[in-house]
Amino acid sequence: MQKSAQDLRQASRRPAAVRRRGASTEKTAQTRQTIVDAALAEFLEKGFADATIESVSKRAGVAKGLIYRYFEAKEALFSAVVQQEIVHAHIDVDESKRSPGESVEAFLRRTLLASIRNIDKKSRADIARVVIAEGARFPALVEIYRRDVIDPLTEKIKRLAVSAKKSGEPVNGRVLKNPHLLLAPIWAGIVINKFLDKANPVDIGEMFEVQLDMIFSGERNK
Repeated sequence: MQKSAQDLRQASRRPAAVRRRGASTEKTAQTRQTIVDAALAEFLEKGFADATIESVSKRAGVAKGLIYRYFEAKEALFSAVVQQEIVHAHIDVDESKRSPGESVEAFLRRTLLASIRNIDKKSRADIARVVIAEGARFPALVEIYRRDVIDPLTEKIKRLAVSAKKSGEPVNGRVLKNPHLLLAPIWAGIVINKFLDKANPVDIGEMFEVQLDMIFSGERNK
């Protein structure tokens, strides 16, 4: 019996459907991870300007066109690096994570201070270095870093400072209006260690701890 035109069309679709079957979710995630890891290495080694999609593809061992299936531009790659290395890996200082009865100062020492002590051993300081060094030429880097790292962190610090004030902790009231005060030693340390005096690096963790001491001091509770 002769097949109808509809039967022929359906038969022709079946092999194509099999051929178009996409990669598994796990494979897709692995490929994306490989690309982001390669981008991180490229940015830290060459900086943002000199890193290219082509160089990332070679380091990752994937086709250049494949990268564009995951990331529309180099800026999107940098954003993915920031998300992976800082946002998702960062110690959570959300107020809801405080233990019952734990003071804000103790909470910050347990979480943020512990993270800052290792900042030079991780990629976080080097990513910040790229933003500082190339942000003027590439404003998108500054926007990504501000949006994904600085703004959320300062907002959490501000909320913690409000809670400390309400509970009677001897916190310097200035940090409520200027939460960047708590983070200032981190930026100062990164600039010194990465640009100003590489031969004599400062201890960023120690500087941050001193800042905590000064902010949570009854003598400066204004």
